[in-house]
Amino acid sequence: MPFKSDIIQKVWDKATVVEGYDSAIFRKDPCGAWIIRNKYGFTDNPYGWQIDHVYPKSEGGDDNIRNLRAMHWRNKESKADDYPSYIARITSEGNKNVDCYKSCTINRTLQDFIDKTYK
Repeated sequence: MPFKSDIIQKVWDKATVVEGYDSAIFRKDPCGAWIIRNKYGFTDNPYGWQIDHVYPKSEGGDDNIRNLRAMHWRNKESKADDYPSYIARITSEGNKNVDCYKSCTINRTLQDFIDKTYK
């Protein structure tokens, strides 16, 4: 089911703001990849992004805003249903996105929330 525009905006607002860049247009995902606000849902764009369920729906996660985050589409694809660790496929160097292969782990605070909420 597609997300409503207000949820998309709330998820965007949670993405990382980068000093010196217009936060209404540019932000970074949890892996450090640049994303552009109006590229939501674009999986053929170098700055496209999707909404990721931190704790996967397949494991019992839901659409609670704390369980949602903006993620570059390639990182979301790579993460799939992995939790709490996953592989990032794209990050940034300066103002450009670059390919990578790095292990990432959900931060402890969010893991604690997920443990209390879903387990």
